Amino acid sequence: MYQPNLSMSYFSAHRHAGSDGADILDITDGGLLRDIAASHPSAVAMVDVSDNGDCGQAWTYAELLSEAEQLALSLSTRYAPGERVVVWAPNSPQWIFMEYACALAGLVLVTANPAFQASELAYVLKQSGAVGLFRVDTFRGNPMADIAQEATRENDTLREAVNLDDAHALHATGARPAELPPVKPDDAAQIQYTSGTTGFPKGAVLSHKNLVNNARLFCARKQVGAHSVWANFMPLFHTAGCATGALGCLQAACKMLLIKRFDADVLARLIEEQGVTTCFAVPTMLFNLLESLERSPRDMSSLEVITTGGAPVPPNLVRRVRDRLGCHLLSAFGQTEHSPMICLNPVEATLDQIVETAGPPLPHTEVSIRSPEDNQVLPIGEVGEICACSYAVMIGYNDNPEATSAAIDAEGWLHTGDLGTMDAQGFVRVTGRVKDMIIRGGENHFPAEIEAVLVAHPAIAQVAVVGLPDEKWGEVIAAFILSDSAPEVDDLRTHCRAHLSAQKTPTVWVKVPTFPLTGSGKVQKFAIREQYLAGGYGEMMQ
Repeated sequence: MYQPNLSMSYFSAHRHAGSDGADILDITDGGLLRDIAASHPSAVAMVDVSDNGDCGQAWTYAELLSEAEQLALSLSTRYAPGERVVVWAPNSPQWIFMEYACALAGLVLVTANPAFQASELAYVLKQSGAVGLFRVDTFRGNPMADIAQEATRENDTLREAVNLDDAHALHATGARPAELPPVKPDDAAQIQYTSGTTGFPKGAVLSHKNLVNNARLFCARKQVGAHSVWANFMPLFHTAGCATGALGCLQAACKMLLIKRFDADVLARLIEEQGVTTCFAVPTMLFNLLESLERSPRDMSSLEVITTGGAPVPPNLVRRVRDRLGCHLLSAFGQTEHSPMICLNPVEATLDQIVETAGPPLPHTEVSIRSPEDNQVLPIGEVGEICACSYAVMIGYNDNPEATSAAIDAEGWLHTGDLGTMDAQGFVRVTGRVKDMIIRGGENHFPAEIEAVLVAHPAIAQVAVVGLPDEKWGEVIAAFILSDSAPEVDDLRTHCRAHLSAQKTPTVWVKVPTFPLTGSGKVQKFAIREQYLAGGYGEMMQ
């Protein structure tokens, strides 16, 4: 890798253009699938893995293309190019078929978390303008068929809701001609929902060019090749699963083990039996894998490199992974709005660099650290907002020009909302967040959304939701409550679960007498966090 000697916190794209994966390609998701199916028709593309770790049906790249083209032709008879369809399901072959079929048919795939409740699903359907919903009946106890019925009750835009497990309905024929349209690299491919300081989800519109190239350059740096076996258990509704994972495997023409949900014991077995070489895992998952191996040792010798991000990486975790798993653990930094990866440590990085930084920017990606006050690039080592400028910056937020303008400045720089520093070699250290986003186990949670639900409870006068550091989860969600009564935690949890996914429900509940405020009366969440961690602030609720 090129080693710069910077004086200002600005890493320009030309410093490493052409390395780590060559040039930016003008290609679509579907076009790439056709290319790989032509060059590697008999290579195994995907293996369906059951909940208990058994490997089921497998598809070669030629077979994957055939499945995708057949489904794309069916979809083309029911939807016009550019229309949006929501895929609301856990990891499954049908999800992957939909990803490529939509790409081939020129449709925009809108992702949705299978843990969503009715209000959350209804919001995504309405905000995206989706005309189709593709779902399953249930997942992990979530009655998705019933929720979908409730969420679509007042939706006049949606034309059909299809069960992904119903092959007849999935491949139904409509009135339009069965022909695939021309699709351009800069066309929208996906809408991924994320949130900001308001807590209301915003749909990041990502192009084919965004997604394909970001996945390719990320995988090139982590040295994924045709020999690789990638265990993909990251949720497909997130870019880490359907973009970095699925599209990364596609470009390497390697085998992807598609796993419905993470289970440490299952993963350990798959690594030993299937020769897994790589995966992306948030720190919580790696802790669980190490614990599984302590209970039941297995052969981990096939592992080559694991990438991690989405939460702070504890120093001892890097050392334990290297010692027990015998592979590289490379920390990364990204954001959905950047398709998603911005930085990644190379395999040549030192232990200190992996522990302390997210690595240098990926090729063809400019990164700068800028003053939040005046947007000026800061000297090396000074804390500012991490900003990125590249081919991977989203098209914009769906139907939200104000939010788009706030996120992407006039010069094309994406303002991530994360604080950090850059060293003279271009390695980026993430030090905090301008936004209040909480990252628990690799999933992003937004305090305003949780606060809006909690403050509707009659026993709560005011509430502040913050993230508290946790070695295993990275952060946990804590609710600090002002109340004139003595609400019970079980009652508050039940209230939350009626409106929010389980993972958004706080795990720490604290009743406090007052909130620290600014001069203008705004709650100082950093002060709440500091006072609680220092001890003596508030009373733990039971």
